[in-house]
Amino acid sequence: MRRVETSKAEIRVADLVLAGLMVAVGFVLHGVFPGIFAGMKPDFSLIMLFVAIMVIPDTRVKVVAGLATAIITAMTTTFPGGQIANIVDKIITTAVVMGLTALLPRQILVLGVGVLGTLVSGTVFLGTAALVSGLPASFISLMIAVVLPATAINTIGLLVLYPLAAKLYSMQMAYDPSVERAR
Repeated sequence: MRRVETSKAEIRVADLVLAGLMVAVGFVLHGVFPGIFAGMKPDFSLIMLFVAIMVIPDTRVKVVAGLATAIITAMTTTFPGGQIANIVDKIITTAVVMGLTALLPRQILVLGVGVLGTLVSGTVFLGTAALVSGLPASFISLMIAVVLPATAINTIGLLVLYPLAAKLYSMQMAYDPSVERAR
């Protein structure tokens, strides 16, 4: 694998490509799913962002994936004034999920990230949207009608996709001669 040289350490191009593919798949899922209540829809790009954060070890790639997801979801939102809310939401959610991956035990990591990450994302999104442009329905009704179902959907999706992505990533690392074995 080729590497991009930086002043401190190298970034694996394969990690950047993988993060880009995950963001792209999240973009497609986010873009094609229709709004379900008051213009809001579950944010399937979160699933792919969470997978990228949990699978890719490089913190810089995780941050870039979070920023790319923020920009893309802001461009594809159907929520009135949701552009700013999406950017704030994804930046905060990326930081929280990165923290969760460091704190949660491996046995509950995927479940915890799916539930807590989606709840944080939905709460920050709605709170930011309420401040920026107002909400088309009450905060509580949007939490119940959109965020809670999205939490269930994202958690189930993460429980299915994460083991596959982790296995594929570990297989790729095992066959990459440029990866140091001391990690």
